Amino acid sequence: MQDNLIARITIDPEICHGKPTIRGLRYPVDSILEYLAAGDTIEDILSEFNDLEREDILACFAYASASMKLKDIQVPAA
Repeated sequence: MQDNLIARITIDPEICHGKPTIRGLRYPVDSILEYLAAGDTIEDILSEFNDLEREDILACFAYASASMKLKDIQVPAA
């Protein structure tokens, strides 16, 4: 399941300076995590950004978790 979620995270040098984003939609993973750390709920984020899905937010968690465990995370380039 976690691999399926992480697959929603993309890295493209042409989008957000190559930062990990959600499905190439110009929503950096770190920005979503900052919203959550500030107290926003998943529902708050989804209502603010209509093109995101619940699985996108869960993908941010999965990506952050994986990045804490590994020295290298393989994310396919778009």
